[in-house]
Amino acid sequence: MILSSSQLRRAAVLQEKIETMQQELAELLASPSTESPSAAGKPGKKKRVMSAAARKKIADAQRKRWAKQKGEGPPAEKKAK
Repeated sequence: MILSSSQLRRAAVLQEKIETMQQELAELLASPSTESPSAAGKPGKKKRVMSAAARKKIADAQRKRWAKQKGEGPPAEKKAK
């Protein structure tokens, strides 16, 4: 493969940019993190998901507390759709 002089110059410039970026990356990875541990988060940690049954149980308990506070009886059961 024969390259022209302009292609060789461009390749040299690109090589310098790559080396500079690699050096910056190495410095960045070697330095201690500036973020707090709680802000960084844990990699691979999944979001907790609550089942529909658990949400219903919590909502029913809250409605019961509201009714107690208002002085009313427990709310009538709603039929599921």
